[in-house]
Amino acid sequence: MSTPSANGSAQDGAGAVRRRPGRRPGSADTRGQILAAARETFAEKGFDRATIRGIARQAGVDPALVHHYFAGKEGMFVEAMELPIAPESIVSTVLAGPREEVGERLARFILTITSDDGARQPLLALVRTAMTNDQMVVMIREFMTQALLARVAEVLGVPPIRMEAAFAQLFGVVLVRYVLKLEPLASVDIEELVELLAPTIQRYLDAPS
Repeated sequence: MSTPSANGSAQDGAGAVRRRPGRRPGSADTRGQILAAARETFAEKGFDRATIRGIARQAGVDPALVHHYFAGKEGMFVEAMELPIAPESIVSTVLAGPREEVGERLARFILTITSDDGARQPLLALVRTAMTNDQMVVMIREFMTQALLARVAEVLGVPPIRMEAAFAQLFGVVLVRYVLKLEPLASVDIEELVELLAPTIQRYLDAPS
């Protein structure tokens, strides 16, 4: 015969404890379980259709645990994909100084972040995968459009196409610098690149008069 214990589990006659069924509680590996579920869900549904509740269900945990470990869906995506740049980092960079110096700040930020091999490799791996995986393309495009570029464009008060052009310019430089490794671009100092790119990025981001 089973008898209830103080913690709500049941104890049988041999003294073995049987937990009542329910959602899995937080544990040392809960964060990893959520990330694994997030990767599967984002890959299957894309960024737009994936939900916190759906990811929690996939991981077998309460949605409150997802919010405990991650800063919403965007933060979970950044960590699940091991991206070096979070949307809030870009936004804070945009707001961190005069409007006329946004191009310089963004160029320095992107080039500095991607100069670290540990931060750069997951990003490049994601791009390589996207080249042969249509689902990955959709997932990355939705995240870039909704969580990053549209937000920064809104902060700056410019049309999204201007933000996309600025990002394309910087990302193209990153690819040429670290994938194609064209010289002298591959080995030039970051500050020299910032000086070269900042005026062009600023022109993209200046609102039409």
